Amino acid sequence: MPADSSPAEQPLSFTERTEWAERADHAARSVTRNFGRRLLFLPGTHLGAVSIPAKAARSVFGPWHYWWQAHYVDCLVDAGRRELSTQTKFDGDSRPSAGRLASRLVTTIRLRNLFRFENHFYDDMAWLALSTLRLEKLAEETRNPGRRRNAYVRRKLTLQFDSASTEDLGGGTFWSTQRDFKNTPATAPVALYFARTDHRERAQSLVNWLNSKLFHAERGVYQDGLRIKNGETVLEESIYTYNQGPILGALLELGGQENLERAEHLVESVARELTVPGTRVVHGDGTGDGGLFTGILVRYLALAARDHRLQETTRRTARALVHATAEAFWLTRREAPELMRGKGSVPLIFSPNPLRPASGTYPAGAAVELSTQLQAWMTFEAAASM
Repeated sequence: MPADSSPAEQPLSFTERTEWAERADHAARSVTRNFGRRLLFLPGTHLGAVSIPAKAARSVFGPWHYWWQAHYVDCLVDAGRRELSTQTKFDGDSRPSAGRLASRLVTTIRLRNLFRFENHFYDDMAWLALSTLRLEKLAEETRNPGRRRNAYVRRKLTLQFDSASTEDLGGGTFWSTQRDFKNTPATAPVALYFARTDHRERAQSLVNWLNSKLFHAERGVYQDGLRIKNGETVLEESIYTYNQGPILGALLELGGQENLERAEHLVESVARELTVPGTRVVHGDGTGDGGLFTGILVRYLALAARDHRLQETTRRTARALVHATAEAFWLTRREAPELMRGKGSVPLIFSPNPLRPASGTYPAGAAVELSTQLQAWMTFEAAASM
């Protein structure tokens, strides 16, 4: 062990991995039991409420955030993979497995989305495509039903990505069907999806476009996008945590010396640019959609932490970022006995900001958003995966 390495920078021991798995299970139970709802009381359906406490009518007539549900699927797949390795359900034998809930959720997304998987935003569809691709692999390993439906999702959404990834503005993927903005939030997850479905040339082309058009050379991270405004191209310079995650994943999935070197530099840049000063904690991005941003980045940092093609210094940095952020979310949690329904462990509420106590950001009686709770859950899953 290097003399200057902190415990957070070292690979987790079996005991530590078990502890993080238990924390991930606790977060999973808190989300599935408190946010999980049937759609119109239909048996066999499952959807995450946008916030709690929630009124049943809002799940049908109110906003429901397609892409939040896609990340809910991803979190359930994470839990399902742990169930597969331990042969123990995250919520007990009397309740559905994580994989079963994920399958119900994908089906219900289609029902709630007016019997379609297509959406106005290509980045939303990319997140669902990525999560259902992982679910399909989990179904294959567990020999559970749903593989035909997951393959259908992939066929339908691949057509959408083919349509959105054009030569306008030199390449990249449009953000929405309005087709006036090509950005990292859409291009990066589509590139990762193409890489994971053996369309490697298309994936590399999108990565090359991001490198040439949106990479901030001085800061070492990716900017938001290029917008077509009044016939001119305008650079949106904002830098968001979650944008760095899927491009990191695409670089790792594609491999090769140049991509892996870029991945190494990106991890180090994230540690320098996107953490709370004086810590290894990736900063939070608030509530709403921003309530997912930190967790998405941490998910892909965990991939880097486990990738032996990267230099050990990079992997150590990635481990430290994942562990420190997950530890911060756990330490700032609060118990929520007011949400208990029946017997079992007391539900937990996690703060949108990993370093601010949930007792302040989400005091008893406050509306709690699904995005922020998925964020903490996926961060714990990332820690458990190391």
